[in-house]
Amino acid sequence: MSLGPLIVQSDRTVLLETDHADATTARHELAIFAELERAPEHIHTYRITKLGLWNARAAGHDATFILDSLNRWSKYPVPPGVEKEISETIARFGRLVIARNEQGLTLTSQDLAVITEVSSNRKVSELLGERIEFGFQVKDWARGQLKQELLKLGWPAEDNAGFTPGTPHPIELNTDGWTLREYQKEAVEKFEAGGSGVVVLPCGAGKTLVGAATMAKIKTNTLILVTNTVSARQWRAELLARTSLTEDEIAEYSGSSKNIAPVTIATYQILTTKRKGEFAHLELLNARDWGLVVYDEVHLLPAPIFKMTADLQARRRLGLTATLVREDGRESDVFSLIGPKRFDAPWKDIEAQGYIAPANCFEVRVSLPDEDRMAYAIGDQDARFRTAATAKAKIPIMQKLIKKHAGEPTLIIGQYLDQIEEVSSTLGIPKLTGETPIEERERLFAAFRSGELSALVVSKVANFSVDLPEASVAIQISGAFGSRQEEAQRLGRLLRPKADGRSAVFYTLVARDTVEQDFAQNRQRFLAEQGYSYEIMDSEEIF
Repeated sequence: MSLGPLIVQSDRTVLLETDHADATTARHELAIFAELERAPEHIHTYRITKLGLWNARAAGHDATFILDSLNRWSKYPVPPGVEKEISETIARFGRLVIARNEQGLTLTSQDLAVITEVSSNRKVSELLGERIEFGFQVKDWARGQLKQELLKLGWPAEDNAGFTPGTPHPIELNTDGWTLREYQKEAVEKFEAGGSGVVVLPCGAGKTLVGAATMAKIKTNTLILVTNTVSARQWRAELLARTSLTEDEIAEYSGSSKNIAPVTIATYQILTTKRKGEFAHLELLNARDWGLVVYDEVHLLPAPIFKMTADLQARRRLGLTATLVREDGRESDVFSLIGPKRFDAPWKDIEAQGYIAPANCFEVRVSLPDEDRMAYAIGDQDARFRTAATAKAKIPIMQKLIKKHAGEPTLIIGQYLDQIEEVSSTLGIPKLTGETPIEERERLFAAFRSGELSALVVSKVANFSVDLPEASVAIQISGAFGSRQEEAQRLGRLLRPKADGRSAVFYTLVARDTVEQDFAQNRQRFLAEQGYSYEIMDSEEIF
């Protein structure tokens, strides 16, 4: 028995005592293979899941590492049943192998019982061809779908079928005045060794540079899929600055421009646009012989893209994200179709190295006046959330916070356009929403970066891939039901290192005793996952 901060329970939950001296180190190891479920003040609850174990295994962590970690940090002996379950779950990864022979794709296993079990499943059998030694031929088009079905059966296949090299294209990194950080180099190496998969890095830690370095390593025609046009243009600017690529070699394929080049940057929106019930731009996926497909913000991948990705299994696929959490629960599809997690760097580790700014996080509780409280009481669930989220009582709190942080680059972030309009008008601060023309967005962002503007009111359009390195204060006034993925994006707006080394401050305004306060627990859970403290304060405490 040790005096560690963990208690491992027989239902595969793990309790972490947050005040323990070794809690931070234990949390970092635990996060490799377990998911945080609840994060109140003193005891955090994690759950060890099959998908978490398989992601850890794909990232190079075996059962010995996981069991050693649990035994080292556990206050009591790890239940034998849990140890056995972890070992057996890890051992399932790779018992089935997808590969190639002269006839095409194959599915094989050295374990006759396993190959017999999965091939007797109707959905799997429809994807298989003739019987061969140790397994079956696989239909040429079925590689992605087969991996999905096998994962559902609890038998994740190791995909060794290889990748098309694509059409070669010379790409070099232009490292004048900068070098890749060690964790970025490791991320590229881990991805290259696996050939497909996801790199998880905090916002501001240089995910775009990992993409650029991967492109320089593989040197092939590349398709980059991004969340919106602003992201596309930032990717383009970064690639022009950091690589040997010229303007003629990078094309934008979006609502406003439909060009194709050796490196093409397309938006998810354009790929999911339908005309007469058909995806109108599906031909882009085969317009060139892509050797690499990069998925930016892979946790936001629209559902139709999964179906398209199932048909792209012969191409290398790199997912970039700050969190593997998906609000639609489709983490298993990311694992099957993009690939498993290849590299994950904890936010606090990157912060300790000085590459992202430290952050202080506060939840400010705001009391509703009687009129709003009555409207809240008689509303349905959606109306209650909107009443709480858009409460006018939040505006004086914003004014106090802006005064407290006068002169500091500040983002006020909201969900509802009418609320954003009112806040912008009342506070006299420019607003930026999805309705703002691209050119105006870029002008406002540029003015904010230069210091000409010290504050902006922004909608969720600013959640994604927007580089605002000097933002040091964020005031979140409403959001998407406490979404953890949204929290990752919004906190990430603040984490670029500051030129003067100052910390970032992240405020969330929450209506007291409402569903908004209930949903805020999801935010607390995300921040706890990343090792950030989260202080709850009353609005009267702001001075």
